[in-house]
Amino acid sequence: MAEPEPGLALRFQRRFLAARPLRSLPWPELEQSLRTAPDSALLADILHKTILHPLCVKYPPSAKYRRCFLTELIRKLESTAAEPLDELYEALADVLKEEESTHCYKNYLLPTGDCVSLSESTALVSAGTTGLLTWEAALHLAQWALQNPAVFRDRTILELGSGIGFTGIAICKTCQPRTFIFSDCHPRVLRQLGENIRLNGFTLEPDMTWSTQTESQGQEVEGESCQNPQVVVAELDWGSVTEERLLGLRADVVIAADVVYDPEIILALIGMLQKLSTCRADRKAPEVFIASTIRNPDTYQLFQAELDKVGIRWQMIPAHSSCNFLYDVQPDVTILQLFI
Repeated sequence: MAEPEPGLALRFQRRFLAARPLRSLPWPELEQSLRTAPDSALLADILHKTILHPLCVKYPPSAKYRRCFLTELIRKLESTAAEPLDELYEALADVLKEEESTHCYKNYLLPTGDCVSLSESTALVSAGTTGLLTWEAALHLAQWALQNPAVFRDRTILELGSGIGFTGIAICKTCQPRTFIFSDCHPRVLRQLGENIRLNGFTLEPDMTWSTQTESQGQEVEGESCQNPQVVVAELDWGSVTEERLLGLRADVVIAADVVYDPEIILALIGMLQKLSTCRADRKAPEVFIASTIRNPDTYQLFQAELDKVGIRWQMIPAHSSCNFLYDVQPDVTILQLFI
């Protein structure tokens, strides 16, 4: 039997298999190596010699320990300039699948006294998506909306990447929109989103017929009371959605929260915003507000740079320093208003 390779990978492997606390791992050494490495090759090598090593596969530590190991490794990777490594996220997804899939019910008390009840995942990644729990920017965007209800009152709102629905449900309960269109593209997220909307007492309109019904109702819809907004769940893939589809939604306001987190989806998001700007027929361009938690400044700056490149103007709306819905350390959240 060949002798194990010496060095950093061996130390990782030995400590990993011994299931010692994470603090015993040489994170400073790893971080320095990642900072000086030209790409993610070092991380891939570590991954294959630890988590994916045949000995680990045959005699794996607990799923909880592997999840903590991979989560910490991802955090360290994201704190450096190294490129994202798909294998790392895939390994984390595989570990999460091994753990029992659990959901919990959360109740968010709004300043108005209303309550938003949600069924959420207890895992950061579940069913291959991060969209099954409520993220910080969604909470901040909801708080901003509650403080600026006139932006939404008696208007049609389109939310991009709605996830499990906190922001939109909060707006529907407090800001009196005429119509609220939740949207996402992941089947599991869409199913959970629909369940949460019904859980909060709203009736879903059929997505395929909603636009026709709205146009035929004409001025009757414009003048109706918005105590009970029409609620729609739409499947929208930013990369493939057509201008005709967006025109049919007839959005006055477009909002999104925590959708600027991956450089690979930024161009698709901006492409869809460009379609929104050109498919409004005789209508005014919608107002657009995007809330982001700045986890990686480079990704956030890339989003702003790409907006500038295509001529979409933007201005920053500072999020409030405190949020009624957050009890942990406050994240760095900003809201951009876009002019498309």
